Amino acid sequence: MTGQDGSYLAELLVEKGYEVHGVVRRSSSFNRGRVEHLLEFGGHKVVDSGTLHLHYADLGDGSSLIRLLEKIEPDEIYNLAAQSHVAVSFEIPVYTADVVGLGTLKLLEAVRDLGLNSRIYQAGSSEMFGKVVEVPQSEKTPFYPRSPYAAAKAFAHWAAVNYREAYQLFVCNGILFNHESPRRGENFVTRKISLGVAAIKLGLQGKLQLGNLDAKRDWGYAKDYVEAMWMMLQQDQPDDYVIATGQTWSVREFCERAFRRVGLNWEDYVEVNPYYMRPTEVDILKGDPSKAQRKLGWQAKTSFDDLVNLMVDADLEYQKRTHRL
Repeated sequence: MTGQDGSYLAELLVEKGYEVHGVVRRSSSFNRGRVEHLLEFGGHKVVDSGTLHLHYADLGDGSSLIRLLEKIEPDEIYNLAAQSHVAVSFEIPVYTADVVGLGTLKLLEAVRDLGLNSRIYQAGSSEMFGKVVEVPQSEKTPFYPRSPYAAAKAFAHWAAVNYREAYQLFVCNGILFNHESPRRGENFVTRKISLGVAAIKLGLQGKLQLGNLDAKRDWGYAKDYVEAMWMMLQQDQPDDYVIATGQTWSVREFCERAFRRVGLNWEDYVEVNPYYMRPTEVDILKGDPSKAQRKLGWQAKTSFDDLVNLMVDADLEYQKRTHRL
């Protein structure tokens, strides 16, 4: 709930009049920044606002899921929980597999055991395509995961399909390609670039170190993509959908446009550091969103250039606030 996608989805559902229940993990830091504005009620900050409720639970703890689902009996469930950083998944593969893969299975099994009629959205990932066998990638493209994260997501995907077919659960897999925003975690490459560009422009940083500049991705705006999640659960029948822009850009092109936004030449500031290279690289991801366009009536609204600009602009303001400039 407190991640990038969860915060945008919570906003969307609250605007539609939903009573939203979000799951957060217990941590030593009170991580509510992305949803704090939704917790304002009657002039006071409260956890339970009447439209958004936050609960402690964890996909690694099946009993906590069962207790929460039994209490709430939700009409719709959006499983966005994950250790979602690809590079980090190489460092903590067992934890990643447990939360992303087995955590999804625990959720599906809890819904089945409780006999709930909830409609379920399972967050897939374009990383499942990995070493791609065709370009662009559609719902029919075979998976070839190239990281522990991607392998765990592929397991979760097929578990969702199995529970849909074996137990008639209403489960939709959203195979979302890269989606970014000013709320993206700071260790993801796009946010690392926008933060770095802002810091360099303001004289706070000299260089920006990155890994593979030739990696190509299909980048969209997260706020557009959560709308597709909701649309999937409004259909008469559950299905799986690729959500993408249908265009691809390299990390190098993202850098070029981000630095151009602040009037700088990226080549003067970007350095390639082998430390940031993955053990197994995914060279190109490009989605075919035609099924989502045809069946859901969804399409990306935000262009690549507009996405880069809004991220850089937001991080310029963020850096100024943080450093009181």
